[in-house]
Amino acid sequence: MTCDLCGSLMTEQMVTYTIEFGDRLVVVEHVPARVCVQCGERLYNPETVERLQKIVWEQRAPSRMLQTPVFDFAAK
Repeated sequence: MTCDLCGSLMTEQMVTYTIEFGDRLVVVEHVPARVCVQCGERLYNPETVERLQKIVWEQRAPSRMLQTPVFDFAAK
């Protein structure tokens, strides 16, 4: 399969998916995706997208917690 953006080869990989949900940053590890070797574009199959949505919306207990700093680019 080739990338719709740049035309390069896409390979199956396990990636880390992140999304901002309300005031939380949600991180989901070990997500299967097709990733472009040139530009990094990611494609997820419909079943993966449904599972990601369920994980984010359910707000179940996470596997582990991360503490991460947040910086404001506009602040001096």
